[in-house]
Amino acid sequence: MVTPDRYSQDVLAGDWRAAGRKVIPEQEAVRDLVIEEVATGFCGAVVGLEKGIVTLEDRFGKHRLFPLGPGFLLDGEPVVLVVPKATQPAGRMRTASGSFAVANTPARVALPSRIFVEGRHDAELVEKVWGADLRVEGVVVEYLEGVDDLDAIVRDFSPTPDRRIGVLVDHLVAGSKESRIAEAVQRGPHGRNVLVVGHPYIDIWAAVKPARVGLEAWPQIPRSIEWKHGICQALGWPHDEQADIARAWQRILGQVRSYADLEPALLGRVEQLIDFVTAPTRL
Repeated sequence: MVTPDRYSQDVLAGDWRAAGRKVIPEQEAVRDLVIEEVATGFCGAVVGLEKGIVTLEDRFGKHRLFPLGPGFLLDGEPVVLVVPKATQPAGRMRTASGSFAVANTPARVALPSRIFVEGRHDAELVEKVWGADLRVEGVVVEYLEGVDDLDAIVRDFSPTPDRRIGVLVDHLVAGSKESRIAEAVQRGPHGRNVLVVGHPYIDIWAAVKPARVGLEAWPQIPRSIEWKHGICQALGWPHDEQADIARAWQRILGQVRSYADLEPALLGRVEQLIDFVTAPTRL
């Protein structure tokens, strides 16, 4: 009969401290993941991640920033929030505009040609989706407050075949004051080297597909109500002050990830402008 030897083994061998301890799983902080921060009870979707800090947005649009690591709940279970692993498929990567990304290439020295974009929100949207492409091409985008002075701006710039101007006008529709100004510029002495195009939307917000903010369609706003204020009111967002409107736009802009989140009527016009101002460098 063999007697079990309970004393010949080191009882402290191995990770004895982990005995009975529950292992908390890691969870990648992927976009749109809904998670709860334990200490504050704040629950929201992941909308940003930078330098070890995750940004959560709750259902009211409020943002809170938290450090990655333990202290989060996913479906009521504790998790350790970590930086997502690379999920990009093999092959050439694409920019937000859908173009092939050019790796390890610094921005080009700015070309003499320019693209002017009417409206601050319009310019921010162009930068977000086409910024990488424009830096590779060396095209500078300038904010245009309005088109009333467009003729003077063109004359001061004095465009040539190698120094062109592209202009994106907000809500360019037939018969409007903006369309008459654009037509006059195109008929002017610099018309061959200037291209003025516009999108049909009453505001650049509407060029973002409504599904990105949880809508089937953008609400119809009476003409007696300023459109942005009316949209915020219809969505239940604060809209009393200009700061509220600015926050609403940042909320919408934050949902734009690539060209696929924008309406084709805007995509085509911006691509047309980029081709026009870079054409001399491609001849």
